[in-house]
Amino acid sequence: MMRIGLFLLTNLAVLAVASVTLNLLGVDHYLQANGVDLDLGNLLIFCAIFGFSGSLISLFLSKTLAKMSTRTAIIEQARNADERWLLQTVQQLSQQAGIRMPEVGIFPAQESNAFATGWNRNAALVAVSAGLLQRFSRDEVRAVLAHEIGHVANGDMVTLSLLQGVINTFVMFFARIIGHTVDRVVFKNERGHGIAFYIVTFIAEMILAVLASMIVMKFSRYREFRADAAGARLAGRNAMIGALARLKAESDARVPSSLPDSMYAFGISSGFKKNLGALFASHPPLEQRIQALQQY
Repeated sequence: MMRIGLFLLTNLAVLAVASVTLNLLGVDHYLQANGVDLDLGNLLIFCAIFGFSGSLISLFLSKTLAKMSTRTAIIEQARNADERWLLQTVQQLSQQAGIRMPEVGIFPAQESNAFATGWNRNAALVAVSAGLLQRFSRDEVRAVLAHEIGHVANGDMVTLSLLQGVINTFVMFFARIIGHTVDRVVFKNERGHGIAFYIVTFIAEMILAVLASMIVMKFSRYREFRADAAGARLAGRNAMIGALARLKAESDARVPSSLPDSMYAFGISSGFKKNLGALFASHPPLEQRIQALQQY
């Protein structure tokens, strides 16, 4: 579950840096000519420019950051039978899905996991963990690869970026309205913006960004069902169910994860939180995914 976590953290970092920079520079071109009232039209345009900038930067950096954070080794040329099979399988699945062959890599983690990322469906990266290659059968590994190819073919990262851009826009928009209101009503600043505006705006942005991430996580859970269905079409339903069942068995056995927390949302498997935490979960429970495929 690695792709979305890293994407969100990068996006949030870009948003925070942009916000702090704008605040330090005192950029407030969204005030009307009287210096008192907000120009909501200009404010929305202003927020959209910076909101989409954050998501697009995250998208274009996604592959590079994924390689670095997981220490993925790209297979340039197969050195053994496993790597040769891996390259051939990804190539075959990519052709079936109608996308260009992605980069293929292995990352040094003992838990069974895999991820796909990249700024478009024809410039992607698919990587699997060393543990998955060691413990899964080739049919199961093929199903996992098909799931990840499904993410790429479905254009999940691009859709996520557009969704995140919209969310960023409205997070910045409403945070500035909150900051402006507090500055006027509580601190009685009648013209321009005082320090309270910038502090309240920054705090509101961080809080709203966390709350808005529930929308992104809901999309993430939806895309997992779609990628499972794509995996079933490309590798066979029984193989996809078998791979998810193996992942569930390892999860139930509490096999420890060595993936960075920021990359959890990018993998095929992740822990599922209960109650309120479920709203922030990037993946639905494995048993639900297996049931969905059984009815597929």
